[in-house]
Amino acid sequence: MGRMLQYPRYNVVSLRVTDEELSLLQELAESRRMSISKLMRFAMYKLAEISN
Repeated sequence: MGRMLQYPRYNVVSLRVTDEELSLLQELAESRRMSISKLMRFAMYKLAEISN
């Protein structure tokens, strides 16, 4: 059995993107040494900061 996570993530959000958008996401994630999921979370929180 896997380890217990302090903040487990049960919800899934999916998004359809073009080949070009996927390439951009991959480039951005790779250049920042993070996964696309972490990149999207980072972007979400940055946008939330700007909105407030």
